[in-house]
Amino acid sequence: MKSPLRIPQSEWSRTPPAWLGHVDGERFGTGATVLMYTSEEIGKGPKLHVHDYDEIFVVLEGRALFTVGGTEIEAQAGDIVFGPAGQPHKFHNLGPGILRTVDIHVAPKWVQENLPDPDARS
Repeated sequence: MKSPLRIPQSEWSRTPPAWLGHVDGERFGTGATVLMYTSEEIGKGPKLHVHDYDEIFVVLEGRALFTVGGTEIEAQAGDIVFGPAGQPHKFHNLGPGILRTVDIHVAPKWVQENLPDPDARS
């Protein structure tokens, strides 16, 4: 039987107190990895990448433009966006204000392949 476990923010956040970091599911003995993302900068977000597992994005605060495969999805606080395995994806803060998401990777460990982005501005 698995035991309850608490992981304090100081152990997963790259820049406390910002919500920016991750906890691999294998640390809990489970197949779900959790990433936390925060940005106040409009236009900023994770670059185009892909995973070999599904990903679920929960928008906690703000507005974001997600690109999943060839589909653009505008999402706001309270929305959930699904990114199927093998589909290149990215998102960025639309503003105004902060964007905060929790991203659930359906895998025991976070693995991603960064891709060249044909839409990236030089």
